[in-house]
Amino acid sequence: MFVIPVSRHSAEFTRQIERLLAKPERDAVALRTPPLDVSETDQAYILQLDLPGIAKDAVKITIEGRRISIDAVQAAATAPQDASVPAERPLHRERSLTRFSRSVVLPTEVSQSDSKATLENGVLTLTLVKRQPVGASHLTVN
Repeated sequence: MFVIPVSRHSAEFTRQIERLLAKPERDAVALRTPPLDVSETDQAYILQLDLPGIAKDAVKITIEGRRISIDAVQAAATAPQDASVPAERPLHRERSLTRFSRSVVLPTEVSQSDSKATLENGVLTLTLVKRQPVGASHLTVN
């Protein structure tokens, strides 16, 4: 049982509770942080993220030095628009437009041209090849 003090702020408090318990907006976007596993070999970092129901073309990966950002959008389920099929009326809907976003900073920079990404069975795997440090070089005096 909850005890809620009645005061001059009770109307505002009631509005806030009603807003929290109200149905989500039809076009609301849910932001989710997918689970992430990171491992390392001598040559690369391997990142694995769970992105269930995401199409390959909906995934955007950005590499900026040591920072890796992964963004993906899962479209909301829609009913088929076939005239021969009777129109569906949703009775209950929990799936909505969902945006997945994750960003990590790695210990060393990675080579974007040598790295690769695959999406299989809802798991995005990034193999990010470490950028090899440039060895000592000599400058000739002219």
